[in-house]
Amino acid sequence: MTKSIDPLEVDFRALQVLVWVHQLRSFTRAAEELGVNQSAVSYTINKLREVFRDPLFVRQARSLHATPRCEDIVIQAKRLTAEFRQLAAPPDFDPGTVSQKFTIACNFYERVLIIPEIVHTLKGEAPNLQLEIIDASGRGHERLLRNEADLLIGPLERSDPHLYRRDLYQDRYVCLFDPAHPKASAPLDLEDYLKLDHVLVTYGGHWRSRYIVELERMGLELKVALKVPSPAGLERIVAGSRLVATIPERLSKSVGADLRVVTCPVHTSVTIGLAWTTVNHRAPLNMWVREMIYRLNARARKGG
Repeated sequence: MTKSIDPLEVDFRALQVLVWVHQLRSFTRAAEELGVNQSAVSYTINKLREVFRDPLFVRQARSLHATPRCEDIVIQAKRLTAEFRQLAAPPDFDPGTVSQKFTIACNFYERVLIIPEIVHTLKGEAPNLQLEIIDASGRGHERLLRNEADLLIGPLERSDPHLYRRDLYQDRYVCLFDPAHPKASAPLDLEDYLKLDHVLVTYGGHWRSRYIVELERMGLELKVALKVPSPAGLERIVAGSRLVATIPERLSKSVGADLRVVTCPVHTSVTIGLAWTTVNHRAPLNMWVREMIYRLNARARKGG
């Protein structure tokens, strides 16, 4: 009878091997990333297979696929390693010497309006920080919980017991018109607004704008002429057309320079804020980045 392996014999190095194989879907590439030979990676995965009593990875059509059990283990492995790094971190944090990776999830809005100043400040104060910006795609909360991101910046519409959040500001909605549009030169009422040909930003179907939610609450709906997945390129779509696009006011200042901007008659706003996990709540780097973003936001609001 084969003696089972004590789970406590699994160390953080083994979990790191598992995470890299899962991320790269390759024993060879994981070995290259970790600076070891492939046989060492294979040995570690085989040991983990015995510990967890699961194949972890299977080959299908020449590709390596993780089992459902493996997906769950990797999530916990990332959490455990992050917590241990946090435990081992020195109490004093110096951004000038930090060299670890930090990932921010956000959407088009934040990449246009918020991220540039954050990047400039981070690279100025923490020049060795390995910064990565990834697309939230309306699933930022899930990306946080799967440890794919350290911080989420964007509209926060849901609560989660595993997440912390803090609001930055609220942004009301405005309408973008071509200057020649007959409704572009006067205040817009709700009745006329509903009759217009609208460009609806769907955000890939993963998030719904607050003005749409408010219209539905009132039992109303738009006359949608065109659907697009992102606000990117809206100015070129609206220009020279009879279409109208509804977007947050701050974004209109970046994408609506040659268009007419009119206040949206649907009186609601979108809340932009930060979200992070309980794992990162007291992580020195995460705390420092959050405080830096609060500081930049306060300065921008004071200046505006």
